[in-house]
Amino acid sequence: MICYHFTSDRLRDGTPIPPVGEWLEHDGPLVPCVSGLHGSPHPLDALTYAPGHMLHRVELDGEMRPHGEPVDKYVASRRRILASVDAESLLHEFARRCAASVLNHWDAPEVVVQYLKTGRESLRALAGSAGSSARSAGSGAAWSAWFATHYAAGSGAAWSGAAWSAWFALGSAARSAQSAAGSAAWSAEFARSRESQRTRLQNLVDEAFKRSA
Repeated sequence: MICYHFTSDRLRDGTPIPPVGEWLEHDGPLVPCVSGLHGSPHPLDALTYAPGHMLHRVELDGEMRPHGEPVDKYVASRRRILASVDAESLLHEFARRCAASVLNHWDAPEVVVQYLKTGRESLRALAGSAGSSARSAGSGAAWSAWFATHYAAGSGAAWSGAAWSAWFALGSAARSAQSAAGSAAWSAEFARSRESQRTRLQNLVDEAFKRSA
């Protein structure tokens, strides 16, 4: 099974990242989030568990156990890396695109708009500062959209900022739909927006792996 897996510069147990193509073997019990070799079927699922910005396309084999409903990762007895990329800039771009998708839900300063749309690094600090001073106290959708921007323009870890920006962008879109059409619209808009995010990140990831080949 082909999956995705984020790491820092080492595996979670502190051992070095194995060479591409080398199989890792786990002989103990397979317990999701506890023991075994993990991988997620989609990079957005893998992002939820990321400890760093190194992204690996991996193959899982042997005995496997699913996690979540719907399934967001598997734990397996065997795993090997097929390809790796440093996804730091990719995740910053993904965060910006998520935040930009809900700009219509709050009155963002122009420098924020320009940073989210262009990604010019010289605007990052200005966008973060302007965004903080213009934090909306209005609707829930506006509040969530502000937070999506806050994490996209922040100086924190790329994987954490991307995950939080994506989450708050989802909240903003869903809250806006709920306000406009009632509670029944919330889950539908959340699902639609989540699928858009999954497509957005998958395309960025595919491009990155293609460039690195």
